[in-house]
Amino acid sequence: MLAIAFLGVAIFLGYQYFQKPKTNEPVAPPQTQQQSSSSSTPQSAAPAGSPSSPSQPAAAATPSITAASETETTVENPDFRIVFTNRGAQVKHWILKHYYQSDGKTPLDMVQAQAAARFGLPLSVFTYDDALTDQLNQALYQASATGTVNAPNAITFHYQQNGVDVVKTFRFDSSYVVTAELQVHRNGQPVRALLAWPAGLGDMEEFQGKSSIPGLSRTPSMFAWSAAGKQDTEAAAKVSNNNTLEGDYQYAATADLYFAAAFLPDVPQRSTVVTLHRTIDLPTDLTNPSSEKKPADVLGIAVGDTSGFTRTRLYAGPKQMELLAAIRSIGDDGKQNGPSLEPLIQFGWLTVIAKPLFLGLRLLYEHGIPNWGWDIIILTVLFNMLMLPTRLMMMRSSLKMMRIQPKVDALKKRYAHLKINDPKRNEMNTEMMQLYKDEGVNMYGGCLPMLPQIPLFFAYFRVLQYAVELRQAHWFWLTDLSAPDPLHILPILIIISMFLTQYITPSPGMDPAQRRMMAFATPVFMGFFLWHYASGLALYWGTSNIINLLLQVGVNQSSIGKEMHDIAARRNQKKSSANGGRVIQGRR
Repeated sequence: MLAIAFLGVAIFLGYQYFQKPKTNEPVAPPQTQQQSSSSSTPQSAAPAGSPSSPSQPAAAATPSITAASETETTVENPDFRIVFTNRGAQVKHWILKHYYQSDGKTPLDMVQAQAAARFGLPLSVFTYDDALTDQLNQALYQASATGTVNAPNAITFHYQQNGVDVVKTFRFDSSYVVTAELQVHRNGQPVRALLAWPAGLGDMEEFQGKSSIPGLSRTPSMFAWSAAGKQDTEAAAKVSNNNTLEGDYQYAATADLYFAAAFLPDVPQRSTVVTLHRTIDLPTDLTNPSSEKKPADVLGIAVGDTSGFTRTRLYAGPKQMELLAAIRSIGDDGKQNGPSLEPLIQFGWLTVIAKPLFLGLRLLYEHGIPNWGWDIIILTVLFNMLMLPTRLMMMRSSLKMMRIQPKVDALKKRYAHLKINDPKRNEMNTEMMQLYKDEGVNMYGGCLPMLPQIPLFFAYFRVLQYAVELRQAHWFWLTDLSAPDPLHILPILIIISMFLTQYITPSPGMDPAQRRMMAFATPVFMGFFLWHYASGLALYWGTSNIINLLLQVGVNQSSIGKEMHDIAARRNQKKSSANGGRVIQGRR
């Protein structure tokens, strides 16, 4: 059991540390252009059809369309409040009304201010001409509306000067999805321009020089896409900067643990995706600004149409399962029946367990007790009740092993003089297997019932790490089930309950040193392991431990338990007599 536990934890920690999404690059035809990895792209690397300043004809004499001063337009619906500035026709704030920062009071802004100040605001323009890009993102556009606009509605921004003509239109409804249109002309010719979400989103409080939840980082980000029906993801560290990808991209997204910004082009066959990967140096200790600094990844994307006219939907919001499942990309027939955004929720290789587990929790939340903490406890109790037959099987197997232990010891003693590599030891193994068969003992019966709990433990971890519904979910003193227990009550409870369960469980066939290690080292290890992980995971494990402790107390009073204790007492008495008559008895 100890070996299985340590092996499971080792596999889990190794997977978390070394896991890398699939290394294959997104599907792209031979025309894909690799751009410079620096933040600027030379004109020589621009794809065919991109404008090149030296070859442009003289600007035609056209009237200017600009604004006299900077203004703001706020668009609201039940889910968000978006603040546009006419400078660049970009988004200054993208407030999600139903989500908050870790203080639980400040509404969450999908625009990360520090990153946006350095790398650009959402819905800015990306072109392959740096001077033109700067001009379009700094110009004062004329807005069709200012002040506050309630959805459903639409706003248009128009800028025209020196031969450059830009029109941006955004349409809003009652959902998180915004429809965006972009068209750029220079001297009457279409310019290959893309709409961008340049730099990060969601939970990025570390970039503000603080983290309200010690030990918790929510900034891991990824690039996700669906190309020609194939959906995949790539970790932030492997995403190139200014890399142009062309192909049948049904959606392209940047996402952190709980939130995403996903573009869904209206014509996937003509889509262009540019990946943006920058870094910001952050102190390793946020409480000490002078501590060593390390680069933190900041991902962004830009999406456009090779025709020069871009029309795309944009989902910017929580990675909530039913929301993402309902948003589908454009299929081959031009209708919204392509792949959905649900794969943005990264349950990984444990999806087959984690997704049903989450759906079970949500069912309890919606039709039972509307509290995620109590739902975790209820589901844990139900699971342990379902596992009760396997627990009884494990007890019976342990009892049979205890009954034949003298025969096993005698068999080992007969072959004790042989070296470990002696071929005759195979005879001992053969006799041992025959003994188990004759006595009806399954040598793995004591550990097999424990195996289902290992993937369930890791599945709980993935659910608590990626299910936005459990972000900031409350349960008594726990204000966020996805964050560590701030008072460390649950890890301490886990240590105590595991120790008591080990202490009252009879194990006469176990070496005393091994028993002490099981009784002390394993509870301490698990408690320390859960000290810095999601409190919801500790709530599940602590509930399981208390159930196991109560079951073991009941088992000790059963006929099987009494027989096991009698066997243990006789063997302890025999060992104490062999050691000079000294007996150390535990309390009943």
